[in-house]
Amino acid sequence: MEIIGRLTADAKVNTLKGDRKVVNFSVAVNDSYKAKGTEQPVKVTNFFNCSYWMRPAIAEHLTKGTLVELYGRISVNAWTSTEGQPKASLNFHVNNIKLHGKGNTVTKEAIPDTETIKEPDDDLPF
Repeated sequence: MEIIGRLTADAKVNTLKGDRKVVNFSVAVNDSYKAKGTEQPVKVTNFFNCSYWMRPAIAEHLTKGTLVELYGRISVNAWTSTEGQPKASLNFHVNNIKLHGKGNTVTKEAIPDTETIKEPDDDLPF
């Protein structure tokens, strides 16, 4: 799936167990439609919490207001608040990021690779 939107705040890099790093950020996506029987368009903004695991060095380019094109998959988290109200959030698990706007274009090659991919020690079963 693809979404295009603007970052609502600067991205943050979080370090997890085993020194794995994840870049977390939020994106606002604007949309509009005309309701049946009306001429006035209705504007809607959806917010996506995003996580990106590939290259944490990209976080310095993910600043508030930057226009991004993201490829990945969506998941939904649902829960009940302490007041008993149902709540939900959309999460976007990002596989690929393209940066637009603010006069800068960043390619994948311009971002240093801080992780090394290791081949498994054992043979595959096929």
